Parts: sequence; structure tokens; C-alpha cells
Amino acid sequence: MTRRRRVVGAAALLLAGLAGLAAAMGFREAWADPVMRTLDVRVQGWPTEGAPVRMALLSDIHLGGGAMDDARLRWIVAQVNAVRPDLVLIAGDMIVGHDASGAAPRAAGLQVPLSGLRARLGVVAVLGNHDHWTAPAAIRQALEGAGVHVLTNTALRAGAVAIVGVDDAYSGHDDAAAAIAAWRRVGGVPILLTHAPDLVHRLPRELTLVLAGHTHCGQVVLPGWGPLLLHAPQEHWRRLYDPQLRCGIVHQDGRTIVVTAGVGSGTMPIRLGAPPDWWLVTLHGRGG
Repeated sequence: MTRRRRVVGAAALLLAGLAGLAAAMGFREAWADPVMRTLDVRVQGWPTEGAPVRMALLSDIHLGGGAMDDARLRWIVAQVNAVRPDLVLIAGDMIVGHDASGAAPRAAGLQVPLSGLRARLGVVAVLGNHDHWTAPAAIRQALEGAGVHVLTNTALRAGAVAIVGVDDAYSGHDDAAAAIAAWRRVGGVPILLTHAPDLVHRLPRELTLVLAGHTHCGQVVLPGWGPLLLHAPQEHWRRLYDPQLRCGIVHQDGRTIVVTAGVGSGTMPIRLGAPPDWWLVTLHGRGG
């Protein structure tokens, strides 16, 4: 064997080893306990004597994927209950999949673990693109069976706040105008809940707090390179989301946008540099 062939062979082995190590690390990160992130928001129009409201934001459960099963979802529900939120909000993508094949049993599997969520003002959800691609009716049935209010371009009053639930824009099911009209009827401090955060570019300025998911915070984020999906050649991945709305807290046009990484990982049970998370968002008045 020539020296050149030995060098090439050694390099190939090194690359294979690094790839295997990265895959192992990514699998471990995808299955890790989600990070609980916190945010305090002082909002205009809060009742003078109103107590703070604590909202847990979850998204992208992707039950049936390589990093979410019944036991893990039950454990996440227990983690959320442990902080005793006033509201639980779920921003879509309840199950994994791109079509109806095998989706019905995955949808049914949501009911029992999510029925364990406890919040004095209720549990509210909107659907995501994977939900619409798979089994939206079955997912809605399972969520409602678990005591979850599913909002489809409408609003729900919960104490001092109104959850303005806009259906998924990525799959073309959004009607923000209808949801905003519903909010004007019920009143309350508006909290917009939706799956894909890009919707914010079409919202009126009076909606100052938006909670979303969808992006997985890039899912695989390489040092010095950034989110791997944004560099992929397929147009589908390049238009997945606005890079400015990829992850975390974004302040834009006088609005606060919270984009959670989600607790599941879709069809690929690997995360790198984008650990699963959920948010505990506490609302106060301006002077509270």
C-alpha cells in the first residue's frame, strides 16, 4: 500500500469516527430532558390589581418519532406540572410523519399522557404542519379527549389573557384575521399562539407577544457554520423559516416573539447545538 493510500484510508477512518461520535452525541441530546427556559414579560393593558400569569409553552412533541415515546412524554408532562403553571400552551406538531400512513395510532397515543397536564386556566393548543399532513381529525379528537382546547383561527379567554390561536401558516391553514376578530369579541390581553413563527410579518402591531415553535432551533447547529438545514440544497429546507426567527427570544417591530426548540425531534432523533426545551413565560403589568 502506498503512503498516499494509507493517508487517505486513515483520513476516511477518522471522518467515520467523528461522524459516529457526532451521531451518538446528537442522539443523546435529542433524548435529554428538555431545558426549562424562563421569560418575564411586562405587558400593556394588564389589570391594575391583576396577579401575574405563568404560561408553559411546549411545541413539536412529535410523538412516534425516534426521540419521543409515551414514557418520555409522560416525564415531560410531570416536569411541566412541577412548576404549577397557570396555563399550558402547545404550539403544534403533536406527532411525527408526512402522510396518513400509521398516523392514527400515533394520534391516539397523545391522549393519555397529555391528559396529565394540570393548569388552573387550562391547556390550549394549535395544530402544526405535521398534524395537517397526517391525521388532523384524529389528533384533534385525542387532544380534546385529554381536556385540551384546540384553537383553529379563533380566541379563548383565560382569566386576564386571551389566547389568540392561529392555525399553521406553513401548511396554509392560517386565518389571522378571523382569530383577531374573535379576540376582539372576547377581550383580554392578547397572546398569539401559532406553530410557524413567520406569521408575525402579517400581524397588526397590537399583538405584541407571539409564542411559536416549528424551527427546532435549527436542530443541528454546527459551530462556525450555523443551522445545517439552512445550508441544505433543497428549496423545502431553505424556506423552512425566517433565519431571524430561528430560536429563543426575538424582539422585532415592538413585538416579543418566543420560539421554542420543541421537546421532540421529528423523524431524525438527533440534535446538536439545539437541545430540546420548553418555556415558562410570566406575564405582569407594566408596574408589577
